[in-house]
Amino acid sequence: MAIYFSNFEKTLPHHEMIFVEGGEFGMGGSDAEARDNEKPIHRVQVSSFYMGKYPVTQALWQAVMGNNPSEFKGKNRPVEKVSWTNAKTFIQKLNEKSGKTYRLPTEAEWEFAARGGIYSQGYLYAGSDKLKEVGWYDENSENKTHPVGQKLPNELGIYDLSGNIWEWCEDDWHNNYIDAPTDGSAWVSSENRGSDRVFRGGSWGSTPDRCRIAFRLSISPVLRDPYLGFRLAMSAPSGEE
Repeated sequence: MAIYFSNFEKTLPHHEMIFVEGGEFGMGGSDAEARDNEKPIHRVQVSSFYMGKYPVTQALWQAVMGNNPSEFKGKNRPVEKVSWTNAKTFIQKLNEKSGKTYRLPTEAEWEFAARGGIYSQGYLYAGSDKLKEVGWYDENSENKTHPVGQKLPNELGIYDLSGNIWEWCEDDWHNNYIDAPTDGSAWVSSENRGSDRVFRGGSWGSTPDRCRIAFRLSISPVLRDPYLGFRLAMSAPSGEE
């Protein structure tokens, strides 16, 4: 189910939010290419939430921020060259305009949604075991981003979760999942958030192994890069749990 939350969003393309029904899943990597930072696999119970059907586009960024930092220009392409702190500023301003409470997804929410939530078919990538069907990556991207929604969606009807652009999550970086939260919340180390932040999903320049659903990386929250963008999330009202 795709919805809009206000008249402001209805004026902009590619800004639907998909309802992700909560559920339990095994978070982490178990395939042959799984890395140590994807382990141990642990059970996580995620509450229902909303996830952006597409990454945040340049059109939406421009409407909110009045500028466009992207290297690969195109209103329907994902915005990139935005740091984690840039993304948080954007969300604050979007919430002021819309009257809503958008946020970055937690890492657990991101992975749960990428896996297809309760409808997961167990794919290696978000929506398929064949990356070329669902994502833009180093072998087919021609070294650039592409307009969102051109590849197949995953089981939830969400696009571009594997490839096209890396996506920031709310969480601080941890080297593995030992002592990770099991309730789907963001894993924040301390009040002094000076550590790197997590990003997920692979990009137009990534090899297939880095576009796997379980793959994870981190970098400084102030770094801006043409590989890096983000996607919106929002908690579901309690009646929709």
